[in-house]
Amino acid sequence: MNITQIATTRYTTKAYDPHKRIGAAQMEQIQTLLRYAPSSINSQPWHFIIAGSEAGKARIAQATTGPYSANEAKVRNCSHVVVLCARTELTDAHLAHVLDQEEKDGRFKSAEAKAGTLKGRLFYANLHREDLQDTQHWMEKQVYLALGTLLLGAGALEIDATPIEGFDRNILDRELGLRAQGLTSVVLVALGYRSADDPNAALPKSRLPADEVFTFL
Repeated sequence: MNITQIATTRYTTKAYDPHKRIGAAQMEQIQTLLRYAPSSINSQPWHFIIAGSEAGKARIAQATTGPYSANEAKVRNCSHVVVLCARTELTDAHLAHVLDQEEKDGRFKSAEAKAGTLKGRLFYANLHREDLQDTQHWMEKQVYLALGTLLLGAGALEIDATPIEGFDRNILDRELGLRAQGLTSVVLVALGYRSADDPNAALPKSRLPADEVFTFL
């Protein structure tokens, strides 16, 4: 796999072929990419909703009407849509659940190692909860780490993708009952295969020159 080739050839798809579907095996790989995405202090403050049915996509498409209508066809015509959600609170109970899972997975060689991990994790959690008071923003940053993992991974699987911030979060949160679950939608990703008339397919990628975006010390 040439990762730089993937980075330079993948692009944001503007139109999808509604007749092409992502296979089950590839969707399992997509789920693995999301589950194993990195997050600060391994907080995993997220939940992912995947809609592959016409009915499921239609529910999500309700949030892409009005000023966001340019994104409605992407949601309806792609193979699958992923709703990347953040938790609305970073609770001690969630952090304890993560710690218990780490113990089950064999990450701690001793009780002291487990206690040390918890101490360090609570330091950063409390820093954002109490001092910086930016917990929601911090958790959404972690969701965007998962987004980046998903986009690069989809490119490696030769699946087209479109990250979408243009949707009504309030409408989607109500439609999916997210707030009652302690969640809020952050960003959508349409996945599938480009249509023959995708206007973005033939355009060259454009980025600022390397000497403008890198500084070497």
